[in-house]
Amino acid sequence: MNRSVKVAVIGAGVSGLVAARELQRENHNVVVFEQNDSVGGNWVYDPRSESDPLCLDPNRETIHGSVYVSLRTNLPRALMSFRDYPFLRDGPDPRTFPSHEEVLRFLNRFSDEFKIREMIRFGTRVVRIEREGEGWVVKVLVRESGSVTREVFEAVVVCSGHNSAPRIAEIVGIEKWRGFQMHSHNYRVPDPFRDQIVLLVGYGPSAFDISLEFYQKETKDFFLTWLICLGDFFLFWYDMPFVLIVVFSLQIKYVNEDGSIAFQDGSSIFADTIIHCTGYKYHFPFLETKGIVTVEDKCVGPLYKHIFPPALAPLLSFIGIATKEPIFLIAELQSMYVARVLSSKIVLPTEEEMMDYVQDIYQEMEKNGLPKSCALSLRPLQADYKHWLVAQTGLPPLEEWRENLLAECFKKLIELPDKYRDQWDDAYWDAIVQTTSTSQIKDNVQFLLSHQK
Repeated sequence: MNRSVKVAVIGAGVSGLVAARELQRENHNVVVFEQNDSVGGNWVYDPRSESDPLCLDPNRETIHGSVYVSLRTNLPRALMSFRDYPFLRDGPDPRTFPSHEEVLRFLNRFSDEFKIREMIRFGTRVVRIEREGEGWVVKVLVRESGSVTREVFEAVVVCSGHNSAPRIAEIVGIEKWRGFQMHSHNYRVPDPFRDQIVLLVGYGPSAFDISLEFYQKETKDFFLTWLICLGDFFLFWYDMPFVLIVVFSLQIKYVNEDGSIAFQDGSSIFADTIIHCTGYKYHFPFLETKGIVTVEDKCVGPLYKHIFPPALAPLLSFIGIATKEPIFLIAELQSMYVARVLSSKIVLPTEEEMMDYVQDIYQEMEKNGLPKSCALSLRPLQADYKHWLVAQTGLPPLEEWRENLLAECFKKLIELPDKYRDQWDDAYWDAIVQTTSTSQIKDNVQFLLSHQK
């Protein structure tokens, strides 16, 4: 007999929305807690920035979103779809790589289609989750009343994301540097940096996008933008008219009070502003597990299959914190897996067996010279992870175009870093995706119907 449990889902972003849907499909009693007034999580644009530009002051006014005005997706919309709910070109922005507004519209339609809003308590910030007896006590600050409520759940699914607690680069001498610093979390538009020399520290999507925006927004001699990588990674060089953007695989050596910044190769520049495009930390300040789950910057563990802490499984789980994969599909497959585990359709291994699995992952990473902080990365050591989830849930096999499309995206990013989104072969890829997806959606619908009998 299938089991039905009362589940608290933390967050109504991509992971929280699809988790709520899959849990509801399994007839669980679902409550979603969302601190903001709308769905979408990090895809909700907020023109405000935090009161502390570096996001270090614990008493600062915090802002969840990191979206800047010009942000477009760096993945094609086909990879930002759910298996049975494609991201169609039926909105105001039909581009393959659409704006953040278009992604938010998609998530709103998804929420309406599956009546997810009915499960969401907006304006509720989770301040504490802890084990009590056989259940989980969830304490929530209700913004409208200012009161803290307390409710007991049988299970908790954490979907609060990992792009809202910024990491700051550690640079020698930075405490005496007199220029302006901020994290890209607080970047919205380029206008405040006109006539400045801006140093971007980092090598990820935000550093790349912001550098392009500086170039495209202004004209000759307004900006000199440097991207400085914080590790020994091989990147690429490229030139643009008027502005030279140089990508180093060097570290900053130190900064001086006079505004100069020295690099490991002996070169230096003067800068007015440093923008830390250095990513985010995992951060779950509301979660109390008495040390069973540890959160260390870029590592959360131990987690069986990046989802369940073995000692607390299956009543505590995390969705969407694995990296190096498009979040939409991963969150959907993980959510299906969790929902079926909670309904007893899937039986987990023993706690000891799950811990052995985690230790094997750590040992494999150590053998390959990878830090423990890479444990949540699905590439290259765990490329079969998605297929394992598909097999566990009994879904039809994943379409081949998904991996091919992702590989093509990476390839074009290297070949045409500033143009790949607008020089995409839409006709070719749309034909491949539509041909295979039509039959796949039919298979998925048939699968859902057969599992709801």
